[in-house]
Amino acid sequence: MRIAVSGTHFSGKSTLIESLLEYVPHYLSVDEPYFLLEEEGYEFSDPPILEDYEAQLERSIVAIQESQKNTLFDRCPFDCLAYMLASGEVDLENWIPRVKGGIKRLDLIIFVPIEHRDRIPVPFSEDLKLRMLVDEKLQELLLYDSLGILDSIEVLEVTGSLESRVKMVKTFLS
Repeated sequence: MRIAVSGTHFSGKSTLIESLLEYVPHYLSVDEPYFLLEEEGYEFSDPPILEDYEAQLERSIVAIQESQKNTLFDRCPFDCLAYMLASGEVDLENWIPRVKGGIKRLDLIIFVPIEHRDRIPVPFSEDLKLRMLVDEKLQELLLYDSLGILDSIEVLEVTGSLESRVKMVKTFLS
């Protein structure tokens, strides 16, 4: 299976992936597009601008298209799209077909929402308003399929402690 773990920053995605890799050690893990681009020499604005999110979206699509089976992705195109939507104007007409084509190889998207008690400490320097807005956009995109492009891709929302989240994924996969 190709599984993406989706959520806003500091929601526990990477921590969940680390634990899941213990359960499925034969899976490969693909880092989030931001870090992939950074390793490839891309220079981001600080704070990121729309073009940075677009570059991440393209990189996310390429990572999925080039992937093998049994891969866990830290983020997916919906994450990048949510940041784009939260940050300002987005040419959805242009991006919807590209996102749809990019996600069609995914079998499952695990959504890690913000909870009332954050599971991961959030630094004071983080833009909390952006974080909440991205979480809302991800809920619309993933849980309500607001763009109507998920087709047969299943979405699993996981909540609670890390152990609870891992258990929910294990139950879903078995």
